[in-house]
Amino acid sequence: MDNRLHPREEYVEQAYFFRAYRERLDDNLASQEILQGISQEILATTRLPIALEFLASEMQLHGRISGGMLRLPHYFTSFQSYLMQQAERDRSRFDLRIALEILEKEAEYLASEHPSPQGLFLYQFECLSRNRLGYQEGLKAIAADPMFNADWAEWIGKIRQALGAVEFTEMIYSRSEFRVQEVRRRTEQTDYVPSYPVLFGLQEGRIAKANHGRDPLYMFAALQRHLNYPKPPRPQPPRNSAFDPALEVRLQQLESRLKILEAETAGKFDLSEFYVKPDQSAGE
Repeated sequence: MDNRLHPREEYVEQAYFFRAYRERLDDNLASQEILQGISQEILATTRLPIALEFLASEMQLHGRISGGMLRLPHYFTSFQSYLMQQAERDRSRFDLRIALEILEKEAEYLASEHPSPQGLFLYQFECLSRNRLGYQEGLKAIAADPMFNADWAEWIGKIRQALGAVEFTEMIYSRSEFRVQEVRRRTEQTDYVPSYPVLFGLQEGRIAKANHGRDPLYMFAALQRHLNYPKPPRPQPPRNSAFDPALEVRLQQLESRLKILEAETAGKFDLSEFYVKPDQSAGE
């Protein structure tokens, strides 16, 4: 059963939009100009161009696009809107470019052949964790995603309350098919059926149990290796320099040349500094 909100082509175009928006921000283009430009590039057979025109008008009126995304809940999910809200907050430490990259990777996963609620939930949860976006409101936004049915929404509501008291890996294991098999084997009741919905498979449960007592990030990494679940972009460490590395190298080269020119003008240029020194041990 396909629980995706949109047809595949919408997510292909969404991924392109989030990537192009991020890249053009780096070119110091105005957001409204970027939105208007990209809306002309997107396939006209999708609904995204109309959504982008609306976001461009919201940007012109309010200077942000998250408000426009919130007003289009039939197109943008609550998680998408929540991420952009966090990135556009005043004095936010959450980089807008990271938010756009997260949404790009999410759209790529939803455009893949077999996206699953398990893969989407674990991706979204890790994004909240790595970027410290707040579990209470973040999980509330995740639960409203159309990929998740009523059983998923109820379970996500429960873990909102249990986080911090119960280990996250235990929450995954307890709702997995792997735990069901272990109970059947231990009790020799082959017809055992849990009283609650099983949301995760054998592999997720096995990996979750193997990571009890460890940082959940190890579990996420193992799930990505074994099940090919999407990997969230990691926040870049703060740079000590205000310049791009390539620009820094270029400035250092120019500085060296300037020093040589100044020394030559002052008659103090010494070529002996550039001589190759012979190996002292060569003649021994």
